[in-house]
Amino acid sequence: MNNMWQPKVLVQLFCIWFSFPIFVWPISSGNTNGLLDVVNSHGSQLLNHSYLVQYPLSITTASVESLNTLDLCNGVVIEEASIDDLQRYMSDDSERVAGHVRGPLHGIPFMVKDNIASKDRLETTAGSLALRGSVVPRDAFVVARLREAGAVLLGKTTLSEWADARSSNYSEGYSATGGQARSSYNLTVNPGGSSSGSAIAVANNIVAFALGTETDGSVINPAERNAIVGVKPTVGLVSRAGVVPESLHQDTVGVFARTVRDAVHALDAIYGVDTLDNYTSAQVGNTPKDRYGKSLSDRSALRGAKLGLPWLSFWALADPEQQAILLALVELIKDAGATIINGTEIPNYQTIISPTRWNWDYGTTRGYPNESEYTYIKVDFYNNLQTYLSELGNTTIRSIEDVVRFNNEHARAEGAFPNLNPAFASGQDLLLATLATGGVMNSTYWEALTFCQESTREKGIDAALQNGNDNLDALLVPPDVGQSYQIAAQAGYPVITLPAYIHSLSGMPFGLALMGTAFSEATLVKYASAIEDLQKVSKTEYRRTRPQWLGR
Repeated sequence: MNNMWQPKVLVQLFCIWFSFPIFVWPISSGNTNGLLDVVNSHGSQLLNHSYLVQYPLSITTASVESLNTLDLCNGVVIEEASIDDLQRYMSDDSERVAGHVRGPLHGIPFMVKDNIASKDRLETTAGSLALRGSVVPRDAFVVARLREAGAVLLGKTTLSEWADARSSNYSEGYSATGGQARSSYNLTVNPGGSSSGSAIAVANNIVAFALGTETDGSVINPAERNAIVGVKPTVGLVSRAGVVPESLHQDTVGVFARTVRDAVHALDAIYGVDTLDNYTSAQVGNTPKDRYGKSLSDRSALRGAKLGLPWLSFWALADPEQQAILLALVELIKDAGATIINGTEIPNYQTIISPTRWNWDYGTTRGYPNESEYTYIKVDFYNNLQTYLSELGNTTIRSIEDVVRFNNEHARAEGAFPNLNPAFASGQDLLLATLATGGVMNSTYWEALTFCQESTREKGIDAALQNGNDNLDALLVPPDVGQSYQIAAQAGYPVITLPAYIHSLSGMPFGLALMGTAFSEATLVKYASAIEDLQKVSKTEYRRTRPQWLGR
């Protein structure tokens, strides 16, 4: 979205989109319409037919709603559309016409964050002008798997440039290639990131699901801030091959969808062992025989569930309004038959997370860089990015040094120096910090990695789940408290967030999340889908809520 107010392009007369915000919303609010409903309604003509939606007639009369028909991809704010798959799908739908449906994703359009490679006419830039024109060697593993499942890649979504690894003081959701991503709930505030565009595309009903990436919060945060479901898998469940990396110790590919069921259909398609990502070998023997779709449940599954509240670790850091609303949801879960145990704390939470805000360099803040997440992240970024860049064609960018040099040569567009580009107030200080490491994995690096992993795994989330002899099924956490997903990120453990409500002051959504141990996705899916069903059947107001387009 280069300029917020200028129309973009027409793609093969199938999809017209404008950077002028047109926020699409389903006729029925709440968690009712899913991916399968779209398939059943439109069959093999999914991309060629219109469907009924409600949306504001104009940005100045957003409170006036009207029923309209418009194409499925109308209104999307993306960097570019993939006409390769659109043309292929529109010209040859012989499989579905012949009655052969590959699965629930066959014919379903999706988008991916612009740091996930696709071997087509789409670019993969991580939001940086430095990678414009570069050519990737192959589809990312996850894109290849989705194509095999029959899903249709519609385009790339914008993100926080370099997935938040370039500046410490910046505008979340901004990149030089994509401009500023904006949430339809409030156009003027942080939309969540770094997978901002993927979350917004799903929230605006442009696609049924989208992929993002997370190193520390970049799936869970934009999902909960846009009132959708976000699934951040265990590191090693989903291959990162073909993804612009930040840290192989913490990077994972996650899913955004409007419902748990839709998210799980996508997760089932993308996970698996990949020889190009040796971390995925850890999943062998730790995944369900019949995939995660078999774990989907209804509210009855909550009977007998044991769920913990790490109150001092996370809940006490939420503001009073969020606390009250989320506790009302917890009470609803308890009434459905779950046992709720309060005070299931992360044993050393006071050491590993800041009491005031998300801070991935909190160890250094305390004077102990050998206990800081960012100590090893910046070294990993230096080395892992160099490996990724080495496979690209048609580019001279091969290292962090080259990226920094490019930014200096395009200083205003890329905000190379503090206060030059308002979106990058601190310039490229994190890139410079990464550059300064030289990629050296010294004793401080290894001490920091060991400390963070031990403190958040066996001495962290696992200990909280055990809680003496309670042996909890999952932890319930307020994901708007960034310290919650920070601990899960350091551990490499899974999180699923569900829409809860919107804040009265900002108009921005917040969620309720479930956190588990390594490869506990089946358990999290079971209880997340049960809670989602409970929200729907109980008709509670604390669920996915329509945006009010504040800040227009």
